[in-house]
Amino acid sequence: MEILRERDCPPDPILGWTIGVLGYGNQGRAQAWNLRESGCAVVVGARPGGPSADRASAEGFTVVASAFLAEMADLVAVLLPDETHAAVVSELAAEARRGGRIRALIFAHGYSLCFEPPSLDPAWDVAVVAPSGPGVQVRSWFEEGRGVPAFLAVHRDPSGEADGRARAYAAAIGCARAGLMRVTVAQEAEIDLFGEQVVLCGGMNALCRAAFDTLVDAGYPPEAAYLECVQQVRLTAELLEKHGMDGMRRRISPAALFGDLTRGQRIVDKGTRARMREILEEIRSGTFARQWRARREADPGWREVDLRVARDARFETCGETARAIHGFGEPRMKSGKRPRKRRPAGVPDRDSE
Repeated sequence: MEILRERDCPPDPILGWTIGVLGYGNQGRAQAWNLRESGCAVVVGARPGGPSADRASAEGFTVVASAFLAEMADLVAVLLPDETHAAVVSELAAEARRGGRIRALIFAHGYSLCFEPPSLDPAWDVAVVAPSGPGVQVRSWFEEGRGVPAFLAVHRDPSGEADGRARAYAAAIGCARAGLMRVTVAQEAEIDLFGEQVVLCGGMNALCRAAFDTLVDAGYPPEAAYLECVQQVRLTAELLEKHGMDGMRRRISPAALFGDLTRGQRIVDKGTRARMREILEEIRSGTFARQWRARREADPGWREVDLRVARDARFETCGETARAIHGFGEPRMKSGKRPRKRRPAGVPDRDSE
């Protein structure tokens, strides 16, 4: 796979442009700060009077109602939740038809382009620059002089310059410092959903919870079960991230290694792999997108409802105890800065949440 670096991403294609950042949440805030510190003129689109608009204004950004970006920005970064894209971007396109200046749209994820496509002006270049990390990491690594890798994909290219514009944008938010991987929009969307569902969120949470329940049901102390099966995931994941699978295995104890090599495949067996293929097919066919949309439409408050159903008080109480032992708190950004946390010896001083 071709990996693009900063030298491959000159700023010229968007030099002198005003960048509109649509949304000021997790990714929006981080990318707006990085763009500004890269020398770009930035205007934030947010709901007037809302907390995001107030925060962006207090932090020195010009803030306008989202539709007004059509007449103020040359490039708009769509950094809102996927399920809002159809309505907001369609409104932006309607405003642009009345006399806008937008030449390009950048999405942070290809989900809506693949499964719930918004109305797009045919004159717009459209691309995806998808950082492989949350906004707090995109921001903190930028401040440290490095960047979060990203996927790069072009969806529409009426100008013939969409790729260069996307590369220049990726450099401005710091991702080209680490590297950009070229993919298609569909590949980015499908890989992202699959990773979230089978490993990073769904698979990890289900595995941790099942392991916790197994130990507690067998009579082991819940706090000890949580500390072992949940709290230590981060440290092992960081070994895997930094050294790869072989390198991680060479850094664990002989007993842990033998257990890994002889028991791991009993957990992830042929049945597990078959179910992974089923999940991937549901993503590729659009089944997952249709199910998610139906859930949202049936109950707009689905998020809190489903979280309450999934929450287990005993599990969460044990988690509070384990996190207190480790000294973890919620990451916060003030004026673009994230305060250092006090960590016990041996725990890497980096937040990858």
